[in-house]
Amino acid sequence: MIARPAYLKRLIQLRHNHMIKIVTGIRRCGKSYLLFEIFAQWLQEQGISNEHIIKIDLENRRNHSLRDPDNLLAYIDTHVKDKDMHYVIIDEIQHVPEFEDVLNSYLKSPNVDLYVTGSNARFLSKDVVTTFRGRGITIEMYPLSFSEFHSAVTGTKEEILRQYYIYGGMPQVPELLTDEDKAEYLKDLFTETYIRDIVERYNFKDTETLSRLLDILSSSIGSLTNPTRLVNIFASTEKIKLSNNTITSYLDALCDSFLVSKAQRYDVKGNRYIDTPYKFYFTDMGLRNARLNFRQIDISHIMENVIYNELRSRRYNVDVGVVRKEIRNTEGKRMEARYEIDFVCNQGSRRYYIQSALEMPDEAKIRQEETSLRNVGDSFKKIIVLGHATPVLHTAAGITVISIYDFLLSPNSLEL
Repeated sequence: MIARPAYLKRLIQLRHNHMIKIVTGIRRCGKSYLLFEIFAQWLQEQGISNEHIIKIDLENRRNHSLRDPDNLLAYIDTHVKDKDMHYVIIDEIQHVPEFEDVLNSYLKSPNVDLYVTGSNARFLSKDVVTTFRGRGITIEMYPLSFSEFHSAVTGTKEEILRQYYIYGGMPQVPELLTDEDKAEYLKDLFTETYIRDIVERYNFKDTETLSRLLDILSSSIGSLTNPTRLVNIFASTEKIKLSNNTITSYLDALCDSFLVSKAQRYDVKGNRYIDTPYKFYFTDMGLRNARLNFRQIDISHIMENVIYNELRSRRYNVDVGVVRKEIRNTEGKRMEARYEIDFVCNQGSRRYYIQSALEMPDEAKIRQEETSLRNVGDSFKKIIVLGHATPVLHTAAGITVISIYDFLLSPNSLEL
């Protein structure tokens, strides 16, 4: 069993809150395992009997009759036998028509605590908000973090990180023994699960355009783009004429499926968002690399993507920062310079500015990485994450420099 401590802690915190706990996220990231095995085991360790843990797997053909809402309601009723708390855990609830009515029927029951998962192709985060407005709370789950992955495999941390960069953190990957098996699994998962889900949900007819868009995004993680730029790429390289609306619909579908995430640009000094362009990051690097047949193992961009995913899994809101500063050119004329900060992370009243740097071999590179952070002009913590082992450093400019290993393996790495 690979421990998923952050998600278990979240479930424990949300117990008995009279709301529906909805575990969502990219398919095959371990949602069912989290509820049916990890959380259920924890409940048993607290002395909860099996009779009070009601597990319903709606993907199991043996439970096909429970896809009828009235049958499901009756089944739960028959298993809630006394006034003690019953934990009802339902996997793939989207198979039940009018499932919201079934779940809402128990919201006022003092002895029923509800937990559900749904296939993100039909049970997306925005659908959850609409369906359970004010009555449900979403727990967004990610593939294995590096810390979780590190606990499941053997080797030096350098070897394990290299594996993580290439094959990602889908929970099944550590169980596969050969690189060939890992690659084949990820390629099949991408094609047979994610693309098929997206095509079926949105009824996309032009699968070739969707496929080509995925290739473009996979080849340019961390690069600024927008629908107009993508339309121009299709026109120039593919000789295909598309509208901005078409591209936007495909991008929205990819984000809603949790396959990719969009990071908006934020004007740090202006305290406002910049509409376009923005960046896209893949939720799992193994899937991204599989899409490119493992041809583009560009460690610098992969490291940036991994840092983004780590921050998101720690429940930070993550934007791409822009710092504007007035400077004078060589002719003495005033002009505006723009410096990019890889990530601006917010969580409540806390904020961090983070730069990803594979290496800083000389003073010129150090100045380049520090410039944007030096020009922020506020007192929030500023961090550079280096792609190799290094002691934690605090520079004269007030910037913390930490290694990628410390950043990923220490749960309080932003406070080092």
